[in-house]
Amino acid sequence: MQKEVSGNVSGNVFDIRILRKLYQYVQPYKGLFYLQILLTITGAGLAAFKPYLIQQVLDVYIVEKNLSGLYLMVGILVAILVLHAILQYFDTYIAGVLGQNIIRDIRKKLFQHIIQFKLSFFDKTPIGRLVTRNISDIETLSSFASEGLAGIFGDFLQLLFILGFMFYMDWRLTLISLCPLPLLLVSTYVFKERIKESFNNVRVAVSNLNTFVQEHISGMTIVQLFTAEHREYTKFKEINAQHRDANLDSVKYYSIYFPVAEFIGSLGLILLMWWGAYLVLDHSASPGVLISFIMYLSMFFRPIRMIADRFNTLQMSVVSSDRIFTLLEDASAIQTDGQARQGIQEGKIEFQNVHFQYNDDKKVLENVSFTVEPGKTVAIVGATGAGKTSIINLLNRLYDIQSGDILIDGKNIQTYTLPTLRSSIGLVLQDVFLFSDTIRNNITLYDSSITDEQIKHAIHLVGAEKFIDRLPGGLDYKVMERGATLSAGQRQILSFIRVLVFNPKILVLDEATSSIDSETETLIQQAIHKMMEGRTCIVIAHRLSTIQHASRILVMDKGVIVESGTHDTLMQQDGLYQQLQQMQFAQAK
Repeated sequence: MQKEVSGNVSGNVFDIRILRKLYQYVQPYKGLFYLQILLTITGAGLAAFKPYLIQQVLDVYIVEKNLSGLYLMVGILVAILVLHAILQYFDTYIAGVLGQNIIRDIRKKLFQHIIQFKLSFFDKTPIGRLVTRNISDIETLSSFASEGLAGIFGDFLQLLFILGFMFYMDWRLTLISLCPLPLLLVSTYVFKERIKESFNNVRVAVSNLNTFVQEHISGMTIVQLFTAEHREYTKFKEINAQHRDANLDSVKYYSIYFPVAEFIGSLGLILLMWWGAYLVLDHSASPGVLISFIMYLSMFFRPIRMIADRFNTLQMSVVSSDRIFTLLEDASAIQTDGQARQGIQEGKIEFQNVHFQYNDDKKVLENVSFTVEPGKTVAIVGATGAGKTSIINLLNRLYDIQSGDILIDGKNIQTYTLPTLRSSIGLVLQDVFLFSDTIRNNITLYDSSITDEQIKHAIHLVGAEKFIDRLPGGLDYKVMERGATLSAGQRQILSFIRVLVFNPKILVLDEATSSIDSETETLIQQAIHKMMEGRTCIVIAHRLSTIQHASRILVMDKGVIVESGTHDTLMQQDGLYQQLQQMQFAQAK
C-alpha cells in the first residue's frame, strides 16, 4: 500500500492563498455572505453593549432610585437580549446554508475533475486517498466554510467592541485588567504552531487508514486465499496506532493550553478586582463600572480562548483545503482541444508510427502502424505484455501517445471531443465492472434516452432472454457490488448487451469470451457476428480459434507488430503465430 506523507502546508488559519480560492466559491452566494457579515457585526455590537447597559442600570437608575427609568432600561435590555438571540439564530442558519452550498459546489467540481483524469493518474494514486479527498477532507472543510471562518470574524469584532466600551468607561481598569494579555497571546501563538503540524499528521493518518481499509476489503479474496489475515491485521494495527498517536498529539497540546489560558484569564480578573475595589472605595469608580468590567473581562478572554479552540477544526480545514485545491489544480486531466462533435461515420482506424510508454523507463509500443478498413475485423494476438490492450486504451484516449498519430475517418482522434470519440467506440473488456444497481441501470448507465425496447432487442440479439427472465425482477434485479451474485459468464453477457444498446460504429472485444464457458460461448458467437455486421472491429483474443474469420491478424511481441496477414497466410509462415497455434493445440489435447 502506498502511504501518504505530510505535505508542505502553511497551516495558517488565515492563509490568504486558500481564502482567495475559497472566495471563488462564495461568489454565487454573495448576497447570503454579506448578509451574514452584517448579522455578525450587529450581533457582536449588541453582545458588547449589554454590560454597558447593565452599568447604566446600576449606577444611574438603581442608585438614583429612578423606578420609571429602571423599568424602561430593563425593557430595553430584554429587547436587546431577544434581538440578539434572533440575530444569532439567523446568523447560524445562514452560515450553515452558505457553508453547505459551498461544500456541495466544491465536491461536485472535485468529482467532475477526478473523472476526467487520465488512467495513468489512477495507476499511481490509491483509491482510498481519493475517497478521503472527496468525502473526509470536504466534510472537514465544511466547518471552515460555515461556522469556523464566520466565528473567528465575529470573535475579533466582539473583541474590538469590548475594548472600545472598556476604554470609554475607564481606561485605568482596562489597562490593569489586560496586563496578562501578552502572556495569553504568546501561549496562543505557541499552541497554534504546535497544533499545526499535529493536525496535518492527523489528516495524513486518516488518508492512510482509508486507503488501507479500502484496498484490503476490495482484495479480501486474496487475503483469505493466502491466509494473510494475521499479517494484514498486524499492518492495520500499526496504521491505526499511527492514527491514534497523531490525534493524541493534538489532545496533549489542548490539555496544556486550556488550563494555561484559564489561569491567565483568572490573573486578569484578580488584578481587576484588586485595583477596581481600590478605585470604588476611593470613589474614583462606581460599583456598576466594576461589575460591567468583570463581565467584559469574561467576555474578552472567552473569544480569545474560542479562537484557539477553533484551531481544532480550522487547522484541519486549512490542511484539508490545501489538499483539495492541490488535487483540483492537478493537470492530470486529459487535455483536449477537440471540437469535432459529429459522430464517426465510417469507422476507418489508422495507427501511424505510434510510440507509447506508461512511464519514462519502459516502452510499451514502438513504431506501431496498421489500418483497419471500415466494416472490417482486425484481430490482435500475442503473449501477455505484448501491448495488445495498450492499443485499445490509446484508441479510446484513456492514455495519450508520446509520438505518432491515431486517426479515425482520416481525423486525428485528438480533434474529436471525448464524448464523441468514446460514444462511437463500443468496448467489451475481459474484466466486466458492474455497479451496485439494477440490471437496467447497469446496461444503460443511467442514459434515460435508451428505452426498454432497445434493451430487449439487444437481449434478444445476444440470446440472453432466459438468463434475464430467471433473475428475480428481470431488468429490475439488483446487482450486488461488482456483480458478486452473478457468474463471470453472466457479467460478460451483460457487457455485450450494454455495448449493443449504445450502437457504436466501432466495436472492440478485449478477450471478451475468455470468462465464458464453452457452452455459453457457442450460444453468443452468432450474436457476436451479428454485432460485427456493419461495424469496424478490433478483436484481442487469447483463444486463436475465435479469430480465424478476421480480415487480418496482427501478431505482436514486446510492443512491435512482428507478423500480419490472414489466418491461412500466417499458418503458412514458420513464425510466432504458428507457434502460438501449436502451443494452444497441444494444451487442448
